[in-house]
Amino acid sequence: MATLKSISALFVFLLLISCSSASHGKRIRDRRPCKRLVFYFHDILYNGKNAKNATAAIVAAPSWGNRTILAGQDHFGDVVVFDDPITLDNNLHSTHVGRAQGFYVYDRKEIFTSWLAFSFVFNSTDHKGSISFAGADPIMNKTRDISVIGGTGDFFMARGIATLMTDAFEGEVYFRLRVDIKLYECW
Repeated sequence: MATLKSISALFVFLLLISCSSASHGKRIRDRRPCKRLVFYFHDILYNGKNAKNATAAIVAAPSWGNRTILAGQDHFGDVVVFDDPITLDNNLHSTHVGRAQGFYVYDRKEIFTSWLAFSFVFNSTDHKGSISFAGADPIMNKTRDISVIGGTGDFFMARGIATLMTDAFEGEVYFRLRVDIKLYECW
């Protein structure tokens, strides 16, 4: 009889744990962001002629490439460092609210894709501090998500997702990304 009670108690305990785990997973998916922000950043790649306006430069290239023109084969092997202006709308000449600073690496030969690591560094009346991002960027997808991996100041220890969308591009010299940030951990 004691064994039957123990087995019953164990069964009830396991049932409660499984229900708790299932509801926990559902809570995460249904959770709403604690903060949502949308910014645009404008990347102007140095091409040998635009030094005055360039905000990005190729700092490493494969042996068949050079550091002025992106390599062929989907730019595989190129490493680009950037210090791009951030705006609240898609106009490059709008007031800059910060800088997007970091790098991207074209990391696949057969598909146009890159890997990003960068921070939005703010110093405006609306935002102070930074938000850090990292992740794969399959450029040909209409939208793609990268991780928000931290922050400082107003964004202290922020965690979340940033959805990127190529808003505009002009050849291989200029592109603009729309960055829709959803923070799920806000302090």
